[in-house]
Amino acid sequence: MNVIPTEIEGLVIIEPKVFGDERGFFMESWNKRTFAEHGLDITFDQDNHSRSARGVLRGLHYQQPNGQGKLVRVVSGRAWDVAVDLRAGSPTYGKWAGVELTGENKRMFWVPPGFAHGFVSLEDGTDFLYKCSGFYDPANEHSLMWNDPEVGIEWPLEGIEPQLSAKDKVGKALRDVEPIA
Repeated sequence: MNVIPTEIEGLVIIEPKVFGDERGFFMESWNKRTFAEHGLDITFDQDNHSRSARGVLRGLHYQQPNGQGKLVRVVSGRAWDVAVDLRAGSPTYGKWAGVELTGENKRMFWVPPGFAHGFVSLEDGTDFLYKCSGFYDPANEHSLMWNDPEVGIEWPLEGIEPQLSAKDKVGKALRDVEPIA
């Protein structure tokens, strides 16, 4: 497993070892011991799976309190995945990092608690899987505005009109978000 740091501390891209031949492939998508050896000692409480059409933009979601970390990957299709640092006192507060996740590149993205997270589907039928540390808590879920100019996320939206849920259409601006302790 190859762990690639981003410019934001704690936020990493993971490239699993993939063994393949003409019959297909095999990879470990999660191994507690291997992840811990790489400094990612995580306990997961919940697995989620979403399927999205091209242009569906989900996020930027976070929970406060009861934050969730998310280990995310795409098993079919393509998505541009983004995390925004909302940690109080962080030198990278309000900064973002993104990565393209595809069924072919098999990359994963570890988004620790304290980040807003979202993605846009770049192909129809994009299957997005995520393991969560902490349970979903709808009473404490919030949305950061996906297109806040202060954050300045560079979404790859050429030829795409983003499709948003009702809650994501009314996400808060960064200046109105309470930093996560």
